[in-house]
Amino acid sequence: AVVSTQSTGEVCDIVAGQRCMRKLTDNETRNMIRATAKKPPIRKQGTDSQIRNMKYPEDPYLKQFGFEVDQSMVQIKGKVIQPPKLGYANNQSVQAQGGVWDNRGKQFFRPTHIKNWAMLMFPPQNQCQTNDVKAFVEVMIKVGRDNGMQIAQPGYVKYLRENEIESVVREMMSKAQGKPIDLVYCILPRNSSSCYPKIKHVFENQNAISTQCMEMRNLKPPKPQTIGNILQKINTKIGGVNNIAADMMSIPIFNKPCIVMGADNAAPAQGEGSRPSVSALVGSMDKFACRYATQIGIQKTDGKKVHSPIIESLETMVKNMLIKFYQTVKTKPQRIIFYRDGVSEGQFYHVMMHEVSAIKKACMSLENSYQPAVTYIVCQKRHHTRLYVQNPRDGDRSGNVPAGTVVDQGITSTTDFDFYLNSHQGIQGTNKPAKYHVLVDENKFPPDMVYKLTYHLCHVYARCTRAVSIPAPTYYAHLATDRARAHLSNAKYNFDSSDGASSVGTSGGRGAQNRPGQSVEEILRDISPHDATKNKMYWI
Repeated sequence: AVVSTQSTGEVCDIVAGQRCMRKLTDNETRNMIRATAKKPPIRKQGTDSQIRNMKYPEDPYLKQFGFEVDQSMVQIKGKVIQPPKLGYANNQSVQAQGGVWDNRGKQFFRPTHIKNWAMLMFPPQNQCQTNDVKAFVEVMIKVGRDNGMQIAQPGYVKYLRENEIESVVREMMSKAQGKPIDLVYCILPRNSSSCYPKIKHVFENQNAISTQCMEMRNLKPPKPQTIGNILQKINTKIGGVNNIAADMMSIPIFNKPCIVMGADNAAPAQGEGSRPSVSALVGSMDKFACRYATQIGIQKTDGKKVHSPIIESLETMVKNMLIKFYQTVKTKPQRIIFYRDGVSEGQFYHVMMHEVSAIKKACMSLENSYQPAVTYIVCQKRHHTRLYVQNPRDGDRSGNVPAGTVVDQGITSTTDFDFYLNSHQGIQGTNKPAKYHVLVDENKFPPDMVYKLTYHLCHVYARCTRAVSIPAPTYYAHLATDRARAHLSNAKYNFDSSDGASSVGTSGGRGAQNRPGQSVEEILRDISPHDATKNKMYWI
């Protein structure tokens, strides 16, 4: 007879070492990265050891089916792309080396000026002292001047609590007397998880005011290098350009008006129930592919809580982006380079057919004869491929393959156009190269041209003087989806899992308080950036 035993939860212990199926906290993520980050030689040695321990040559089942497993890693040939020169103001330039470059002594390519701005301190005054704030501002003004920015003294300085944000905004705007507020600089206490999204929602979404937040630990002493990094973000947020990839303009891709787009569709994480998927589209608004505008989309789940990988509102988003490009550049793009993130290989055909069609429809909705050539590229980081140098002398100082390494044979498709590109320098652990699949190429670009464009776009990421692991527009689309999801959390929606999030109850959100239910379209209006903010790189 089968005997079943049942126990209450109070007397049960959770077995250690099980996989966690919920979203990790920031501290858990940091600890996980520290534990798993291993230098390339150590990781390679561990992989080889695991293969030997599997004892594949002695496996009777493999022998029975005639299978043999090679005990050594496959050897392939790669090539290293020449990095671009980075252009700064006054025709100055610096050559990137190994995915990094030094901008000291250079001014931003297009610096901005901060005339009317505010400094808000959220920690109590006994922790965040006035003299320390003044010293920080003085160093910020000096570092800004070195970078070509003109920064005035803040016209509004105030200590406040989180529940006073709305009243402070009204007070600031009244004091400004109709003059635009260039920036609100916020000093936050440590681990202020609730304050940050509320600041972004109130200032950026509701009032189209750019903000920059900083934890109090960076206030004292004021470090010029830290402030320089912050100013790179500020200059970009309020309309400037830090640097350009000067060599990128010589790529024949740009001999016709071209818009570079990046798109991402983020499904809710584990434990977030029936939240809607949030998508973002960014599009270049200048000939250097450095300034980007943003469109946000949101879509519901079906009754089974299955999130579609397709950006369902892409046609409208692309149409709005093309209109904005024409208004800004005064010409219609004849080429569309579309980098798509967040698609697995099993979804390629389904997503490509829908989204390329949506791009085409968006163009033809503006003008029947308007049919720019489209190149549609999927960027993947969720894979398990690692590249190692055969000779340690060929690696960078961390032991990884050098920045700019391309692999397009041996471990790639023999029929499709795909390749691996390691575009960044290793800092810790073993680099994971991005994998690219060119699913549609109506422009008929040679492979080397696509490699070069993709690599150069990794050098125009505005937050740092380093090449990043994926092209800047793809990275920006990811940042925009993260910001939209933060606004969704700040709105405190209570999603009803019974109807697949087709309507929601809410206890907060812009203009949506105490409603019994809310459609997805209404949620989109609540979490989308202000119309004036959509043209800014507010998520940087």
